[in-house]
This record gives sequence, C-alpha cells and structure tokens, in this order.
Amino acid sequence: MDPILEQIYAMTADDCTASARHLMLGGGTRGGPVLVRGEGVRVYDPTGKSYIDCTSQSWAMYLGYANAEINRVVTEHMANLSHVHQGFDTLPRFYLARKLAQLAPGDLNRVSFTVGGGPAIEAAMKIAYKNTQPSRDFVCLYDSYHGTTLGSLGASWVSTRTHGKLHGGSRYLGLTRPFIRVPNPYCYRCPLGMQRGNCGLACARMLRMTLERGIAGNAAGVIVEPIQASGGQIILPSDYLREVRAICDEFSVPLIFDEIQTFGRIGRMFAAEYHGVTPDIIVLGKGFGAGLPLAGIIISDRLDGFQPDAEELHTFANSSVAQVAAAKQIALLEDGLLAHTAHMGEYIRAGVVELQHDFPEIGDIRAAGLHIGVEYVRDPETKAPLTAETKAIRDAALPLGVIFGLGGANANVLKIKPPLIITRAEADDVLSILREAMTQVLRTAAVR
Repeated sequence: MDPILEQIYAMTADDCTASARHLMLGGGTRGGPVLVRGEGVRVYDPTGKSYIDCTSQSWAMYLGYANAEINRVVTEHMANLSHVHQGFDTLPRFYLARKLAQLAPGDLNRVSFTVGGGPAIEAAMKIAYKNTQPSRDFVCLYDSYHGTTLGSLGASWVSTRTHGKLHGGSRYLGLTRPFIRVPNPYCYRCPLGMQRGNCGLACARMLRMTLERGIAGNAAGVIVEPIQASGGQIILPSDYLREVRAICDEFSVPLIFDEIQTFGRIGRMFAAEYHGVTPDIIVLGKGFGAGLPLAGIIISDRLDGFQPDAEELHTFANSSVAQVAAAKQIALLEDGLLAHTAHMGEYIRAGVVELQHDFPEIGDIRAAGLHIGVEYVRDPETKAPLTAETKAIRDAALPLGVIFGLGGANANVLKIKPPLIITRAEADDVLSILREAMTQVLRTAAVR
C-alpha cells in the first residue's frame, strides 16, 4: 500500500475529531458514520460495521461501491489519458456525446459537458436565455431544487426557505437571480386545495397565466424536475407535463427537464421517456458519471447552442476518465440494469405497501423505479406531517444498518434510493430494518 494511503487509513477516531475543526461543510447531513470503504450497496465504518446505503451518496452511486467493471475501465483508460482541457477533442467525449444523442428523445442531439449539477443547470439557463431574447425571468415550481450555485440558488427551496424558516442560501440572495415560482402538482397535498381527477390541471393553468400576465417580456425558460426529489419524491403526472409542454410551445418558451436525479434511476434512461414528454433541454448530473464528477446538457436542434468563444468554459469539463465511466455505465444500464431497476423498485414499493397495512402513518408511497419516497402523517385523514418522527425513523435505522435520506417540504418524507444493483435479499434487509425502525419510533408511547 502507498505510504500516503497507510497514513490515511491509520487515522483514529481522535484524529478524525481533531481534523474536523479544520473542515467547513456547507451542506448535507453530518453525524453519521465515518466511511472507510464500500462494496456493492454497503459502506463500512472504522469498526467494520456495514450499512446498506439507501442514499447512494447523494443518489450518485448507481453501480454501488468499488464496482469492478467501472474500476477496470477507468484504470485501463488512465494508463493513456486523464485530464484534458475543454478545447482539445478526445475519443471518449465524442463517443459519449454521440451515445447520448442516440438515446435522447426527439431532436435532442447536441451535448455539452460540465463538472456538476449546478453548473449544468446554469448551462441550460444560458442556452434558454440565448434563444428567448428579450427575456429575463425563469419559471420553476414550488418545492423545486436545482442546485446551490449563485445561478441556480434562487430556484432551490431547500437552500433558501424550507420547512417554514430561512436557510443558509438565503444569506446570498443579493447575489442570485430571482425565479418566478408556480404551484407544483403535489397531488397528495395540492397547494391549491383541489382533488386529483377534478382539478382541471389548475396548476398548469397557473403556469399559463404566469407566462401570459406575470412576467415582464418573454419568459427565458421553464425548469421542472419530472420527479421532484428533494421536494419529496413527487412524481409529476404525465398529463400535467403534456400540458406544460403545450403551454411552453404556445408561448415559445424552452422547457428544461432537470433529470439530474432521474436519469436511469426510474427504470428508464430518461424521465422524458417515462412520461412521454420531450423537453427542449435535458440536464444530467449526479449518477450520470458512475460516481465520478460529470454533468451535462442535451439540447434540441431547434436551439442555438454554445459557440467556442468562452460562452461556457470550465477547466474540468472534459474529464475523459468520467466520460469512459459514464459510457461503461450506460452499457450496463442497457444490458439489463434498467430492467432490474424497474423490477427492484416495484419489489420495494410492494414491500412498503405491506408495511402500510400495519403502519397507517405511511400516508403516501411514491415510487418510480428506485426513486422511492415514503410520506409519514399523523393519520390518513388530516395528513398532519410527522416531521420529528420521520427523522427519528431515519436515525433509528442507522445503528440497525441502513442509511435513509430525508426530504419533502415538511421534512416528513423518507427517501429510499439505493444503488441500482441492489438484490432482493438486500431489499428484504432494508424493509425489515425499516419495519423495526418504525416500530421503535411509532409504537413507543413516549414519542407519540
């Protein structure tokens, strides 16, 4: 082992505590185990205890930890090439761009790569803005999350005002651009107080009214997550998205799909395919790079794209290592992993439905592939959110060996988003531990 790795792996708990004071953490959840290694869907702490990771490390580790096929293709490629400046062409970049164009719906045929989800959202905004002049304002949805860069921060509720209070991103609002927000189709808790089936897609009508009367000049673009993730795993209805597509066409406004958390995870390559709605721009990130930093956009042939005159320039936007990893992952997705994802997502969803029979506090289950959210409520009638209890369930599951995520406008949604390679036996372990954690929290009089 390399001497530097020997020093790193020899760090004790006291070393970690002493080192932590030198580190700034601008987001995420702290307080879990120190991670020293991973294998498959599991991570391990310094004591050797394992945890099934149902967060996939910010939903990015589609193939789990230490994946042999990704490690092999990356190692083979790094013997030839690693970092390349954006201005130099490479075979991996050509290959991956062509592959994405072949997979993407409609006339989405041109690709630009960048370094992360926030910059990719900004790249999409640049393209949309360039094609809609004169314009200024972007429209997004209630409960949306699109990153924490200065360009995307104003669109992200989780970074500005969440759970009824201001959050860290609100400190920088003077440096950000404003977004105009319209109601999201959160049918379990309709923000307009209506019922699914007889609402006439009122939330879509609100978008139309906003584009017609609520914006000075043209709208620069409409940005939506086809499945809102941080907002609570909210699956936007396909008929709603079809109406949004028609409205954007009516007003000549580019429709941007933020697929940073849906690409591949829902049992389809794109949520656009899942819903049968083709946007003008698709944004990719997180799991797209197979655990390596990679993001990008795919745009319609009808849009003016980037010109090579510093419109969109990033030193690490041409990571040949991440590109070969992404290409290999796509090959694995096509070779049965997408079907496995859909199958295992349905298996876990059905298991949670079984739990719901014993725990009516499970108010709603939202699942598309392995993009699963469980919303907890005081009772099914009032739907009063169980915010503290949901966090307690997550915390109770940790020592039992499962890492869950939290989300939702009321922080009462448990997120179950494991690596796509999860097996039925591992899913059974997740469901068993979830039952035990809920029993500890929801069937303890002191908590209720």
